[in-house]
Amino acid sequence: MTKHLQQARDDLEEAAKSADDDVRDDIRETTDAFADYVMGDTTPDHAMLDERLNTLRQVSQQAEGNTERKVESAIETIEDYREQVDQA
Repeated sequence: MTKHLQQARDDLEEAAKSADDDVRDDIRETTDAFADYVMGDTTPDHAMLDERLNTLRQVSQQAEGNTERKVESAIETIEDYREQVDQA
């Protein structure tokens, strides 16, 4: 399952490279969170993932081009991952 988190992080890193200033900070914050999930001992639960997904959906509405495509890809990957996470 870490593979999903790594893929989402990679997509978000690519999105940040082409993002406008108004959404770049949100993308980077979410990218950092996924880096922590991948490298740390913290496993995100549904609430944590929902918070990140909400942020990314808002970013997606404001983004264009490659940024939007990469954010959408990350959203899909996170949603796939979330389906495998047990609910508390």
